Amino acid sequence: MKVGIVGLPNVGKSTTFNALTKTQNAEAANFPFCTIEPNKAVVPVPDERIEALAKIVKPERIQYSTIEFVDIAGLVKGASKGEGLGNQFLANIRETDIILHMVRCFDDPNVIHVENSVDPIRDVEIIEQELLYADIQTLEKRINRLTKQAKGSKEAKAQLEIAEDLMEWLADGNPVSTYPKKDEDGFKILERELNFLTNKEIFYGANVDEDGLAEDNEYVKALKEYAAKHNREVIKLCAKIEEEMVDMSDEERHEFLESLGAKESGLEQIIKKAYEKLNLISYFTAGKVEVRSWTIVKGTKAPQAAGVIHTDFEKGFIRAEVISYEDFIKYGGEQGAKEAGKMRLEGKDYVVQDGDIMHFRFNV
Repeated sequence: MKVGIVGLPNVGKSTTFNALTKTQNAEAANFPFCTIEPNKAVVPVPDERIEALAKIVKPERIQYSTIEFVDIAGLVKGASKGEGLGNQFLANIRETDIILHMVRCFDDPNVIHVENSVDPIRDVEIIEQELLYADIQTLEKRINRLTKQAKGSKEAKAQLEIAEDLMEWLADGNPVSTYPKKDEDGFKILERELNFLTNKEIFYGANVDEDGLAEDNEYVKALKEYAAKHNREVIKLCAKIEEEMVDMSDEERHEFLESLGAKESGLEQIIKKAYEKLNLISYFTAGKVEVRSWTIVKGTKAPQAAGVIHTDFEKGFIRAEVISYEDFIKYGGEQGAKEAGKMRLEGKDYVVQDGDIMHFRFNV
């Protein structure tokens, strides 16, 4: 579960990363390419349900689900051909599951822009064009290999046909994500092996100044319009303010956000949105030692959900004791829910729901 933070140099990627991880291990400097190696950090997924469960159970500790963020150096026009810091960073993006594309949406003469002006749509298109070019290069290499193999292999010949068809799609300027034959086995093999950049889910982080938080400026409006056309979402934040809130207590941060007319920080929105975009949900285990959130893909069945805790739980799965989050809170915990008849015994075909409190029974 890796989220790659990308964008042009000096759009607020490293500042956002610093705030996101509550560290200063990504240098934020006013010149291109200050990030040389991708900075990585695992951060907790905010979930108020954990605190509510902990108030009832009073455990020794609580453990949140986590998600990894990777701060990737600024890309520039021509990156796919080695410009700037080039293909090294395109490779770093390839290792991620979803892309947070940071876009500058504020004017400030003291912060240089690699393209010498602020234009969110141009900036977005530069980055996404480079991702497309990189996919074309990757696919081209595979086609060259398959062409040689196809002379003596029916499988390679069939693979070559889908690869050439996909190449035509990319050459017309279309991302892999919109390719109409993604359900075909041949494509799935290509995706699994090549991990196309333009097949990744993308959402935008509109980095504004403080004035832009209260009301969308023209840059944000333009970005939201562009995003809507491409079936994507925009989260607005002020990276500078987010970084200033790093050392605040939860209470101070809440009061500060209220003064800005916000319910939650931009960073909390980013984490939750990434979690949602990756089609992830959480179930909980709640005991005196620990209240913990476990991450699973939506649609996971009980044995596989148990396997997230330990493979032995999945192998020896018998059944699961399940209480919904709402019932657990309403009846004051496990005992109250059980007495109210709200604890269920579920078998191997049970599809785990977001917020389930679960206890697994299994054979060793």
